[in-house]
Amino acid sequence: QVQLVESGGGLVQAGASLRLSCAASGRTFSNYYMGWFRQAPGKEREFVASISRSGGSTYYPDSVKGRFTISRDNAKNTVYLQMNSLKPEDTAVYYCAAASSSWPPLKYNYDYWGQGTQVTVSS
Repeated sequence: QVQLVESGGGLVQAGASLRLSCAASGRTFSNYYMGWFRQAPGKEREFVASISRSGGSTYYPDSVKGRFTISRDNAKNTVYLQMNSLKPEDTAVYYCAAASSSWPPLKYNYDYWGQGTQVTVSS
């Protein structure tokens, strides 16, 4: 069982940066692949980034590649999403998730999800 709590969202202008954090409970954080997803009104939940257990590998869709960076600190049971050059289309609720399956995990492989944090980018 894993509990995930996201934080760091807010309202920013286009071009600004935000860093999201996801704090995980327990002492087995390093056993999980971690990912970030987002969901905007009227859209399906969308993959944003994933990171391997040790943090040595990352994976991004083209929509955020070069702008977003996922990282993790296993000693702190925390995963981060650094978001730069934010665009209005990045506006969504951002969710942290944990998976125990093979790398890279697919959307349905994520077993645990946080409550989400709102990111709003104004134009």
